[in-house]
Order: sequence, then structure tokens, then C-alpha cells
Amino acid sequence: MKILLTTLLFVLGITQSILAQTYELKGSIKDQNQEPIPFASVFLLQVSDSTMVKGTSADEDGAFIMDNINEGLYFLQASYIGQTSEYLALEIFMDTRIGAILIPQRAEELNEVTVVGNRPAVERKVDRIVFNVENTALSQNSSWDILRQTPGVIVNNDELKVRNQATTVYINNRKVQLSAEEVRSLLENYQGEHIKSVEVIHNPPASYDAEGGSVLNIITSKNVSLGYKGNVSAGYTQGVFPKYNFGTSHFYKTNKLNVNANYNYVPKKEYKGLLNTINFKDERGVFSIWHTDFDQIIRTQAHIAALNIDYEIDDRNVLSLTTNTQLQPKRDAEYFQETIIRNGAGIIDSTFTTNSYLDEKKTNLSGDLTFKHTFKDQGSLNANAHYTYFDFNRGQDVGSDYFLPDGSFVREYNFFTIADQQIDIKTAQLDYSNYFGSISFETGVKGSFIDSKSTLDYFLQNNGSQFIANLSDDYTYDENVYSAYVSLSKDWEKWSIKSGLRAEQTKSTGVSASVTTINDLEYLEFFPSVFVLHTINDDHSISLDYSRKLKRPRYDDLNPFRTYINERTFEEGNPNLTPNFSHNFNLNYTLQQEYFFDFYYRDNGRYISTLTFQDNTNLVVRDVTQNVLKSTSYGIDFTYGKSISNNWYLYSYISLFHEDETFLAVQSNENSFALDYQGAYVDLTNYLTLSKDGTFKGELGFVYLSGYLQGSYIQDELMNLTLGLRKSFNKNRMVLSLSANDLLNKYNTYFTSTYLNQDNRFLSTPETQYVKFGFTYNFGNFRLEDNQRDIDKIERDRLDN
Repeated sequence: MKILLTTLLFVLGITQSILAQTYELKGSIKDQNQEPIPFASVFLLQVSDSTMVKGTSADEDGAFIMDNINEGLYFLQASYIGQTSEYLALEIFMDTRIGAILIPQRAEELNEVTVVGNRPAVERKVDRIVFNVENTALSQNSSWDILRQTPGVIVNNDELKVRNQATTVYINNRKVQLSAEEVRSLLENYQGEHIKSVEVIHNPPASYDAEGGSVLNIITSKNVSLGYKGNVSAGYTQGVFPKYNFGTSHFYKTNKLNVNANYNYVPKKEYKGLLNTINFKDERGVFSIWHTDFDQIIRTQAHIAALNIDYEIDDRNVLSLTTNTQLQPKRDAEYFQETIIRNGAGIIDSTFTTNSYLDEKKTNLSGDLTFKHTFKDQGSLNANAHYTYFDFNRGQDVGSDYFLPDGSFVREYNFFTIADQQIDIKTAQLDYSNYFGSISFETGVKGSFIDSKSTLDYFLQNNGSQFIANLSDDYTYDENVYSAYVSLSKDWEKWSIKSGLRAEQTKSTGVSASVTTINDLEYLEFFPSVFVLHTINDDHSISLDYSRKLKRPRYDDLNPFRTYINERTFEEGNPNLTPNFSHNFNLNYTLQQEYFFDFYYRDNGRYISTLTFQDNTNLVVRDVTQNVLKSTSYGIDFTYGKSISNNWYLYSYISLFHEDETFLAVQSNENSFALDYQGAYVDLTNYLTLSKDGTFKGELGFVYLSGYLQGSYIQDELMNLTLGLRKSFNKNRMVLSLSANDLLNKYNTYFTSTYLNQDNRFLSTPETQYVKFGFTYNFGNFRLEDNQRDIDKIERDRLDN
């Protein structure tokens, strides 16, 4: 019996060992010229349904290894930047070595210059325009370059705009929560070869928050390869002052876990200048003329870090954590202003100078926890929780000295302020999507809860320190928003229709201690959207869409505190601001998927605008945020992109637009006044491949803007000529770049406000003329796609980043 038991255990052990045995597969990836393709993706697939069993990536020499493969019959396939190999059938019953898998690379030759890639394609969908750039010559540019030539996108002062209004950048449907300058820095260092397409969403559907305008959504190519990649980068910019930036990013991926961590340190010294002329008026005309020369030097230190973790619990459940940290331990600004005051006859009456020192600190911490469940048949359920902590401190010391025309001292005026703001944002969201027959169905609910507390203490220092109560304040603002949406869409034959409805219940309370007012708002609003696309034939299509949108005041706009340049020039918030609602219409005609004509009309409603007013009685100038009485925008956009040759892509965008705004002129007897402007915007950008192997790229761009309406000002025409060069080395492991901006020195122009009793103009001169050098070194399997993303919360948009 003992011998029998021993024999049985031995047999079971051998059987288990045989059943558990796995094998190894080795091979290489090459193109049709038998050249190795480094870092190509390799997939082992089930024969029955082509689902993936394992995935890996080749090394720098195109070689790959897969291990722990169970015995069986499989398909093997390889891919690289949109190109794929044929299926290779394999029976695995032992360690196996195969020859090369071939991935044919499409190439065309012109004048002995070879470029792998096709012309970028623009696709019209029912609720968005999709600009496909994967496997094109443009994919070798930076993400910023690709966005700049995306149909309908305007770049003005480093800010991306669609139809003259700021747009929001997303990456894989996750919002990039950075300032305009930081967005550009991020995208300039994000390689375009990872981008599959860019979606331009003029009227975001019901699944998006009712607040906000257009969206630019970057869709990246997906790669399931396992491994590690990282990079270090540095940049140097020479303007009036030199500037630096340093960063590093690391990504590690296994079968279950994705981890991405990055850190950037940005020390910066900036110069901003301002020339200003104010003509103060009374009933007889101009009685005092102020000419001001304003110089500002800003020193900033910023630390930006992010950590993203995705854990795949099983095939249907994924848990994700996203954290962002932005620390600004130092931002010092030194102001010097000299003002010459003349009488109406042009004779100098007096002068005064102002020295101001500003010290700011900012902390912005946020975290997202997301759970996604994919149902067995189809559909998904997403649950998300979010938290943001924002803390901002500012101290300002201001001193002005007044002089007679002969230079003799008259008097001084000195004060300092201490301000603090803390904001907590909490949100919870649940989304469900599925199909009912051929109809796509989406629905979801969301709650957001905002608490904001602000304080300002004002001290007069002319004769010792004296607290001034009526210029100080404590302000609290609480806001709760509950929302729900439903969306349906269907495609058939030559038609696509999508419609949705979003409802948002808002309750907010603002309390100002200094003005002893309580501003309570409570409202339920509905936001419908509808999108219709008709494809007439292969060459012609037409689409129409409409949506109602909302814009809530930024938290700083509601804060009644003042930020001073001196005692006669300041900006102040307005706790009585109310949300504004807009109606957005768009009609598009597309010819041959190359020529795009967009006709749009936007009723902006009581748009929230920052207006500048001169007080002719007290000789004071202040910026005030208020709801305008009405505002509209309309125009026509034409977009066309063309590969002139395989190494030259020309992008062109022309916009003819109208903007108008009617507002309450608070310094002109409370009269209403309307400003309007008809203008044109032209963008011509040339993207050039300057070497046969495609590692040397160039860009030459020209932008012209006839002018535009900004609050109570109209800006003069501007032009910008830019030049960029990019060279990669060692199979794209090292990248050097050089760019120059505002070569014609025509980017800074005057803003003029002349109406009723208002007459002033200014010329702002930030550092638009600069040369920038960049360096990036990639290590590890740097062609892996990471899980980098930014926290998607509309509530965070209203922070003063």
C-alpha cells in the first residue's frame, strides 16, 4: 500500500509538471529591406477569436523574447506606428526560435528624399472634427506643432483658441489642468509620433460639463508592450533675461500595473513692460494727460510633479489613481512706474514714481480615484472621486512719491496688503454607457462641492502702520452643483445623429464682510445639444450642431479684493457676478475631406468680461469684472492642409469674424455702450523635412491678425514670424531643438479704448522676441506609450493658476 501511494504521488507530480510546463519564443522584426525595426510591438493571439494572450516589444536591434507560453496553436503579429505584419500561425510545444517577421513600411521618393508617412487626413464626425496624423510626416513634430495646424485652431500669445475664445486641451479625454504657458511647455516636449489623432469639439456633447467652451482632445496611439522608459530634459530660453527648465519622466508597465511619475523644475526671470497714455476728460474736453512707463521684473520658482497608477484587477475591472502637485514657493515681482502728468495744453504739471514689491506663494494639490468596470457583453461603468486643495498667499508693499515739474518733492503715499485664499473642491461622478440595439446610450450623475475663503488686510503706512477697515475684507464663497445627463446617438447609411440633455442644479452663497452683503443664487438649468451629419457622397458632406453652455465666474473674479499697481491703478473682483449662458450654432460643409468651410454663430449672452474704466473725477483707473449686457460672435472659417511634396507640408487657416459686446459704462453715467469689431486671422505654416532620414525637421510660420475685441479695448493688427529646427540622434534617443519667435518684432501692439468720456491706450511688451534651445534624452524602451494624464475637473478651471 505504501509503495502504491508513493507511485501514485510520483505519477501525479510528473503529470502536473508536464501540464504546467511553459515555453519560450524568440524572433526579430524587420522591414522589407531586412532592416531591423527597433521597439516594434509583438502580439501573441488566440486562433479562435484573435484576442491577445501576450504582448511584448522588440529591443533596439529588433529582437524580441516571449516566455511563459502554454502549449497550443497561436497567431503571431507585429506592428510599428500604424503598420502591421501578416498573421503568422505557430504551434508551440517546445522552446521556439523563428526568423524575421516583416512589417512593410510605405515610402515614396521625390528628388532623392524619402519620407515614411502619408498626408494627414481630416474626418468629419457627427459631434467633432478628427484630424488623423498617425504615420504621417507631421507625426515627427511636437504635439504643440500638431495642435497649431489642427483645423480651426488659432494661437495667440501662446494660448490656443478656437473661434477667438480660449479652448481646453485634453489628452485621451483627460483635461490638462495647466496655464496656457505650461500647456505649451508640456506639448512641446510630448513627441508627435505618439499621437493618433486630434479631435476638435466645437460644441461638446451632454457628457461634458455644461461649463466650458470648445475642446481639443489628443488621442494617443495605444501600445501594450511591457517594460520601462524614461527621459531627462532641459531647456534654455534667451529673451530679455535667460530662462531655464529641467524635467524628468519615468514609466513602468507590467501585465497588471502601469506607473508614471514625472517632475519638472522651472526657475524663471521675466520682464514685462507697459506704455500707457490716459486722457482724463470733463465737459470741456481733456484736462489732464498721464504718460506712464511701467517696468516689471518677475522671479519665479515652480515645482510640478505628477504620479499616475493604473492597476488592472482583471480583464473587466481597472482601478486608477492620479495625483498632481504644483508648488510655487516663490514668486517675487518688482514694479517701477514713472508717470508724467500734463495739463490739457500739454505742459507738465507734476510727476510721480511708484515702487512696488509683490511676494506670492501658491500650493495646488489634487487627486483622482477612478474605477472602471467593463460589462461582459458590452458597455461600461465608471466611478470617480476627486479632491483639490488650493492655497494662495500674497503680500504687497507699495510706495509712491510725488514731485513738482522742477523735481522738488511734494508728498508720499505708502501702503501694504496681506491676502490669503484657500479653496477646497470635492466631486463625485458616476457614468454608464451601453448599446440598445444600434443606438448608443450614455448617462451619468455628478456632484461638486466648492468652499472658498479669502481675506485681505490693508495697512496705510504714511505715518506709521494703520489698519484700514473699509479697504479690507473677509469673503467666503460656497457652491454646490448637482448634475445628470443622458445622450443617444445612432449611425445609419449616410446619416449620423447624436442628441443629449444635461441638467444642473446650482446653489451658491457669497458673503463679504466689508460690504455686509450676501449674494445667494439657486437655479436649475437644462443644457440640450444636438448634432446631425449627412454624407452626401464621397466628396461632399454637411453637418449642423447646436448646444447651450454655461460659464460660471472664476473664484478670483468673485473676490471683491483689490490688487494694486499703485493707489490710482488697481483691479478688483465683483461678488455680484452671475453665470452667463450661451447658445452655439455651427454649420459645416466639407469638400473631398480636404476643404473645410465652417459658418458659426454664438450668442454669448451676459458674458463675463474684464473691463477697464478711468474715473475722470478722482483720476483713478481700475479693472472691473462684470456681466456685459449682451454679446455675439459669428464668422466663417476656411481650413486647408496640403502636402506640397513628401518633405513639405503647408497648413493654411483663414478666419473672417465679427465680435460685439454691449456693457454698462460705470464711469460714463451708467450708460450702456456697444463695441464691435470685424477682423481676419491668417495662419500659414510650413513644415519641412530637411534630411533624407527624416531626423532633421524645420518649421517656418507666419500669422496675421487684423485685430480683435478684448473687453473695452480693441487691439491693433499684429504679425508673428517664427522659425523652428529639430534634430534627433541615435534612433531618436536624443533630440535637440531650436526655435525663434517674433522675428519681425510685430507681435506686441497697442490696445485702445475710446468712447464716451473714456480715452486711454496701452502697449504691453512682454518677452515675445526670444530664442529657445531644448534638449531631451530618452532611455529604456522609450517608445512605450505611458498612462500620463491630467485631472479632468471643470471646477479647477476657475482657479487662478
